Amino acid sequence: MEILLEALLQIAGWALQVAAEILLQLFGELVLETFLRSLSAPFERARAAPPWMAAIGYLTYGALAGAASLWPVPAHFIATPWLRAANLLVAPVCAGLLMSWLGAWRRRHGQRTIRLDSFAYGFCFAFGMAAVRLAWGR
Repeated sequence: MEILLEALLQIAGWALQVAAEILLQLFGELVLETFLRSLSAPFERARAAPPWMAAIGYLTYGALAGAASLWPVPAHFIATPWLRAANLLVAPVCAGLLMSWLGAWRRRHGQRTIRLDSFAYGFCFAFGMAAVRLAWGR
């Protein structure tokens, strides 16, 4: 019985570590989305950048956000190395789903959306952030 309780506590600890890392990335993405939304209006142009260029831009923004997040939070929330590696896909998928949901909600309410309000660009941003945190976090 004691071994089962210890295993459950270990699994719960892993789940909390992954949740903390995902929440940090979602927070970064929502801050960027708010920032871009407030700054984009004066710079709108008739023809948008190609999707591949926008994807590279969001990867870059994510990497910059990951680097910026290492200043106040340099340690990994996830202690186990294999969970950190798994988080390189789990957190971006969660962030992409959240941004996709946010984009759908904005469209339903007649609000203007930006590219970040989609799964693909939300995933790109969070992947850039997760990769930098994985590579340079402590």
